[in-house]
Amino acid sequence: MNITSGTVRAHPDSRFAIIASRWNPRIVDALVDGAERALLEHGVAADAIDLIRVPGAWEIPMTAAKLAAAGAHAAILALGCVVRGETRHYEHVADGCAEGLMRVANEFRMPVLNGVLAVERHADAEARAGGKHGNKGEEVALAALEMIDLWRSL
Repeated sequence: MNITSGTVRAHPDSRFAIIASRWNPRIVDALVDGAERALLEHGVAADAIDLIRVPGAWEIPMTAAKLAAAGAHAAILALGCVVRGETRHYEHVADGCAEGLMRVANEFRMPVLNGVLAVERHADAEARAGGKHGNKGEEVALAALEMIDLWRSL
């Protein structure tokens, strides 16, 4: 059996787009910091990372599609935070964002990593933005590096 997998390493010609919402800034800024730190620690040049800010999670997929169509990035990292409230708005935004990101990945055949937290409470988000459950921003950055490497070998 032949096994193919990627490794977590930077390719010098790869650019990264981080699309981050401005909603829940304390959480999202921690996710951005985690993603940027992971990319830099693994050899990505600072000038190969583009940070694009959007109002909220709902705007992330349409921005990802525009960036993917431009073809300048090897991977797109989506970072945001949607916290359940008293209405169904949470479900529409979180589900729509996830589905939109998957559509962009499939349509443009590129890694689009979903680091948009969909949580019940702010404490759950804090735990995933540098707390006891790690940093989802860092996780998606490492996954982006691995996916770029994998796709180059396929």
